Amino acid sequence: MKKRWLILLASIILLLGACSSNGKNSGDGVNDDVDKNNPSGDLAPLEEKVKVIIAEDGAASGAGFYIAKEKGYFEDYNIEVEFAQFANSDEMLPALASGDVDIAGGVSTASFFNAIAQGIDVKIIADKGHNVPGKSYFTFVIGNHMKDEIKEYKDFKGKRIAISSKNSIDEYIYLEMLKHAGLTPDDVEFVLLADFGSMLGAIENGSIDAALQIEPLIAQGIENGFHERFGDATDYAPESQIAMVLGSPQFMNEEKDVSLRFMAAYLKGVRDYNDAFVKGEGKAEIIDIMTQHTSLKDPALWEKVFVTGLDPDGKMFLDDVKKQYDAYKANGAIDGDVDFDKAVDTSVTEKAVEILGEYDK
Repeated sequence: MKKRWLILLASIILLLGACSSNGKNSGDGVNDDVDKNNPSGDLAPLEEKVKVIIAEDGAASGAGFYIAKEKGYFEDYNIEVEFAQFANSDEMLPALASGDVDIAGGVSTASFFNAIAQGIDVKIIADKGHNVPGKSYFTFVIGNHMKDEIKEYKDFKGKRIAISSKNSIDEYIYLEMLKHAGLTPDDVEFVLLADFGSMLGAIENGSIDAALQIEPLIAQGIENGFHERFGDATDYAPESQIAMVLGSPQFMNEEKDVSLRFMAAYLKGVRDYNDAFVKGEGKAEIIDIMTQHTSLKDPALWEKVFVTGLDPDGKMFLDDVKKQYDAYKANGAIDGDVDFDKAVDTSVTEKAVEILGEYDK
């Protein structure tokens, strides 16, 4: 009898040890145990190296990915990242839904929401781009030939205004600006220019008067004397969610140990980015990383660019995402309905913030 009790006691001890090794929240099967002796200073690295494929095209809004890679935050968790490029987001979404790509950056468009409404299963998980009040990276510029004519938003009346796409965040911001100006689409001449780069030449030669332009082309256009910033997009669209981090359903639901560590590394990169561009700490190092991974290779120009807003805790303006969706649907550009309770899953981001602590702003 005594021997049986000893065996039972040993079994209980082993069982408790197994439960504790899965982390403090072992009920969800995620190893989230924090130990300051880990290389990361928080979560233990994965037992085997895992490759995570990110659909990213060198956009400045991918800063969190680039910084986390170069500073070894992914490596601390035994994660290897690989960047994959796609011709457009329409090609990216099926690859993300199938798990061929684990993480991607998405921009709010009607086609994006249509894909979700028609069964493409991707998860919206974190912020990847928003405008900073007074320093919008995606905002209107006016040609130098218009400086004496356009002084207020209402002066856009009768002017030729270019945006890069319809039924998208571009048109959404454009229409919000017109409302703010007290104008209707019939009051201006709409010009569709799909390439932001072509807007530089068009505004220089006077074929357009204004454009909804993006950094670093805004700063480059100012340097070359083509245009100047006009107002700020947060004057009329203060909480526009421009880009979002997307996750594949497999990555989010079946690889939770990996996705949690990936998000922790990503947020560390975003926090370094905020330290650099908001607080001015370690800026030279971060600019060097950005010149490696983006098309803007001039460190001096990075000092003049209004950088992409990236929330250090990954928070998004979800109410605005839904407002954009409603606007596209009202225009008849969306066929079907999106269940945002299913499409949005910020649990891994919230978990990572719980482990890292909230960013000290």
